Amino acid sequence: MAILPLASNFLGGDPVAWLFDNELSWPHLVSMPLRRIGPDPHAGGAQTPALAGCPDIFELENGDFAIVGRDVTSTVKGELPPGATCGPDERIISIPRKTLISAKRHIPENL
Repeated sequence: MAILPLASNFLGGDPVAWLFDNELSWPHLVSMPLRRIGPDPHAGGAQTPALAGCPDIFELENGDFAIVGRDVTSTVKGELPPGATCGPDERIISIPRKTLISAKRHIPENL
């Protein structure tokens, strides 16, 4: 499943991710509530390096995670270690170390 832009960016209101299910013979959209993992990157007026947004981590209703970051697929895809792949419907996303470390205590230890 590929995660498309947050619907709240377009529709306003609560954050919702729109998912595209590639396993079906026809595309459809499914909405799924998000919960921010870690602190708000703009808390206290903080500025973020992104041009039109911010790095962020969200937990989906089903327990999966959605990452908002820079798409670095074309830059690093050829440098992946043996056995690591990036499929045609996947992207390699870069987020600042601070974003993941700050979210660490909010990420569940157990499956």
